[in-house]
Amino acid sequence: MLERLASACFRHRWRVIALWGVGLVALLTASGAVGGAFADGGRLPGTDSQRAYDLVSDEMPDRSGDTATVVFHDPAGLDRPSTVAAIRSYLDEVRSQAGVASVSSPVETTSQVSAAGTVAFATVDLLPDGPVSSEQAAAAIAEKAASLERHGVEVAFGGYLFQDVEVPASEGVGLLAAVVILLVAFGSVVAMGLPIVTALAGVVASIASLALWAAVVPTPDFTTQVAMMIGIGVGIDYALFIVTRYRAALQRGLDPHAATIEAMGTAGRAVVFAGCTVMISLLGLLLMGLSFLHGLALGTSTAVLVAVVAAVTLLPAMLGLVGRRIDRLSVHRRRRTRTRETVAHRWARSVQRRPALAAAAGAGALVLLSLPVLSMRLAVADAGNDPAGSTTRRAYELLAEGFGAGVNGPLVVVMETPDAAAVAAVPRVLDAVAATPGVAMVTESVPSPSGAIAVAQAYPTTAPQSEVTEQLVRHLRDDVLPEAAGGSGLLPHVGGETASNIDFSSVLSSRLPWFIGAVLVLSFLLLLAAFRSVLVPIKAVAMNLLSIGAAYGVMVAVFQWGWFGGLLGVAGGAPIEPWAPMMLFAIVFGLSMDYEVFLLSSVKEEYERSGDNSRAVVEGLASTARVITAAAAIMVCVFGSFVVTDQRAIKLIGLGLAVAVLIDATLVRLVLVPATMELLGRTNWWFPRWLDRMVPRLTVERRPRSHQVQGDPLPAPSPAELVGSAGGTGR
Repeated sequence: MLERLASACFRHRWRVIALWGVGLVALLTASGAVGGAFADGGRLPGTDSQRAYDLVSDEMPDRSGDTATVVFHDPAGLDRPSTVAAIRSYLDEVRSQAGVASVSSPVETTSQVSAAGTVAFATVDLLPDGPVSSEQAAAAIAEKAASLERHGVEVAFGGYLFQDVEVPASEGVGLLAAVVILLVAFGSVVAMGLPIVTALAGVVASIASLALWAAVVPTPDFTTQVAMMIGIGVGIDYALFIVTRYRAALQRGLDPHAATIEAMGTAGRAVVFAGCTVMISLLGLLLMGLSFLHGLALGTSTAVLVAVVAAVTLLPAMLGLVGRRIDRLSVHRRRRTRTRETVAHRWARSVQRRPALAAAAGAGALVLLSLPVLSMRLAVADAGNDPAGSTTRRAYELLAEGFGAGVNGPLVVVMETPDAAAVAAVPRVLDAVAATPGVAMVTESVPSPSGAIAVAQAYPTTAPQSEVTEQLVRHLRDDVLPEAAGGSGLLPHVGGETASNIDFSSVLSSRLPWFIGAVLVLSFLLLLAAFRSVLVPIKAVAMNLLSIGAAYGVMVAVFQWGWFGGLLGVAGGAPIEPWAPMMLFAIVFGLSMDYEVFLLSSVKEEYERSGDNSRAVVEGLASTARVITAAAAIMVCVFGSFVVTDQRAIKLIGLGLAVAVLIDATLVRLVLVPATMELLGRTNWWFPRWLDRMVPRLTVERRPRSHQVQGDPLPAPSPAELVGSAGGTGR
């Protein structure tokens, strides 16, 4: 089927390219017209914080919207009459503007002024469904503060609405690196341009589709950066594998049409299989049962799907345009001589001479890199990790200086009061909270209009991301609040952003093993069906787990321990974002399987031809080493380029992905795979007959027709030819 599709796209190339152009315009138009807004959070069903939020949303809807914090600072003191009048006037303007529900002013509440009198803060509650959006209301709040500067008052703003982080065009850095790598690999501007154009078309389509997903399911606001990372990486890689096969077929004398069909029947099939593996990994996020992750799973898997579709439709059409001119605009002289012995051949044989030593060394290195995982702490990093100089970072620092770090993450105590006895117990409960070690202060309770609930805020002494704060929340829920409520009928809950983040981390941590298990099982079954082997899928899964564990270890060392963090603009001491290990596993496991599929399909093809396992490993590694190395180098550059962004979460996932791919393409593919396959010998391909009858067959790569002859099989294309084709043979 893929061959027929490739043939149709090749013959009707102008129609295919036109359809892609029309489709992109239609997607962009639709995303602008009906696209939804990205979400900053999601529901946590069954958690205490979600129950607290639901109660406030039902009983006090005006207090269930977003919250902004305005921080005032004057080293000379904020008690001067002119300063007090200016702050009061400013907050009166804020109180009267559209979209604002209420304002808690430091002019009226002395508890919102620091003991030194140099720092004060106001809390602004925004309407959940106001006449303007929360973003517009926040922008107006910031604009009105300009008048305070004339009085010498510094103003900073806290809350996600003010996290106006500029994300540099890091994807441009990755693309530039990809251009250089492809030029070195192909030696031709035309051959280099095909993967770039294919990837860019896929990225535009996938980014436009994200807005459409956001209109249907909650989609996190960082999905765009993650989808762009994945889309560029896999888009270039998939096209790279197909173009490499196409050029190899041309060099064997096939015409462009036949070469396109052969490339799609071999590399194209592997691309589809690999893409399905990546999508399965990403869609596994749906198993977490959190609506917040649905848009992330669907958006990123859509980026992979579009990359696959572009590789099997748009790329054949462009191959039809360039034909034999694919090596035009050469950037270096071509070599006319070929050697059958390559560096990859010699490396593979050197590993095979001491396979046990190589396997032990490779596995030992991965285990050593994975050791920091034992101290990994999953939690949401607070605003103290925002970019230096940002208004949210400054607001955090001022509040911590004036009141202690805990004021940046107040806990919302929501008490259900179904009767008079419960209402009477409210003061007793709040006194117990205030007397708890780790609580700095508790505000007075505010009853709902119906009297069904009462709400108060408790300020911890420690930072929102601190492990001590997490312990405090659990202590309040498990011990302090139930004991203080006694038999009064009062039902207490602890909510707010800090408590929600703690619950979010807890939920993800508890469900992560199920997610990993489901992805492992599905991937194992796919590889089992594709390679008709029991040990090869087990080995692939185990090695990918080791490489991912090593990437986790590097993340912990850099972002949690602070090792070399100064080079990346991050400080140690902060936890690992709870979604990062899950997201990293989903992406890297899928991408690792890409390389596994391309390598093992070549090894299996040679093994079926010769029946010699050692030779199959050498020839399979040699025939794919250069193209996999180029593909991995592109991935590392694309993912690594996102480390330059100001957003800590994107830095985290970018570094993790780059390290994981680097490890996978070096230690795993070049050391562990040839070493273990040499140790296992013919056992690599052991597959019981009863299992063979049960498991359906999947063909990853179909052998080219020129090799499908009766009698003795003709020699497969020289590995040196395939290796050279990735670098512009015969140059």
